[in-house]
Amino acid sequence: VFLILMENVSWPDIVGSTNAPYLMNVLLPQSSYCSNMFIAPGTFGSLPQYLWLESGTNWGVATDSNDPSSHHFATTNHLVIQLQSAGITWKAYQESISGTGCPAASSGLYAAYHNPFVYFDDIYLNATNCTNHIRPYTELARDLTNNTVARYNFITPNLCDDMHGNAACPGNRILLGDTWLANEIPKILSSQAYSNRGAIIITWDEGTANVAGPFGTIVLSQFAKGGGYHMTNRLDHTATFRTLQEIFAVPFLYAAQNATGLGDLFKPAIQLSAPSFTTNRLLQFTANGIVAGKTNLIQAAANFSGTNPVAWLNLLTNVLATNRFTFVDTEWSNAPQRFYRVIETY
Repeated sequence: VFLILMENVSWPDIVGSTNAPYLMNVLLPQSSYCSNMFIAPGTFGSLPQYLWLESGTNWGVATDSNDPSSHHFATTNHLVIQLQSAGITWKAYQESISGTGCPAASSGLYAAYHNPFVYFDDIYLNATNCTNHIRPYTELARDLTNNTVARYNFITPNLCDDMHGNAACPGNRILLGDTWLANEIPKILSSQAYSNRGAIIITWDEGTANVAGPFGTIVLSQFAKGGGYHMTNRLDHTATFRTLQEIFAVPFLYAAQNATGLGDLFKPAIQLSAPSFTTNRLLQFTANGIVAGKTNLIQAAANFSGTNPVAWLNLLTNVLATNRFTFVDTEWSNAPQRFYRVIETY
């Protein structure tokens, strides 16, 4: 998973702008997206949003964006420590840091308050844990090429490239961020990490001029509905945080426990019914959760154990207008046993 945080742009300022050609003309037509996202409840400003995306709460930080020297939290109840405990790898790629120490202070185009991990003592007070996991963004291209990226990757562009804007940034801030995405997203899309069941989530921390929203959240994945699927339900950062916890199968923390995730942006999971027999003794099963218009492969294998790769045989290829179909295997009795699966291709 690659989570990319952009800054301070309401959705109407994206869709109504000529400064976001990559987002509008390239990403949205192939993605699933929500255009009605809002900041976490009872908060204001950047830092509470980043903390919420990491832990499902703001730890009492309601409005300010001070560096961690002003407030840091002695708790392990946050996502990346859940991942470490489960043996799941993670990294935060931060633009405009050196990588030689733990980046706990804002400097130049790097904003520490856009890096939630340094606010937790298990990272802030542990230099090794910090520098092992929080790396300069320039290292991502190498890690993608070498297929050494972590399973969870949190990406923060600098103040010029995240649409935030800064006196040192030339030109329109939305165009700068759109150009950055146009240069960087293709590197992820062409990587083995993405093609091997990966997902990219792009979101904004808040709306233009620090308003609560609405802003956008965009999902790119072979498991997303894609094709410009557009959700207008009102959600907040809790939905994104819950979705991350769902993906990595870790316990829900704080607000995520009772939240709705981004599930509507993803395809429903295909479920196969228990097999049964037709009146003339042919084996049949029903597949539910099919995405209409996608190509489905129904496959069977004679064996599902041992050290050799499973040899899957294509039994049927179809494209459906509905999300459900029943398959009848006329040759099931020719094999002592059969295992079945349904795959949707893209």
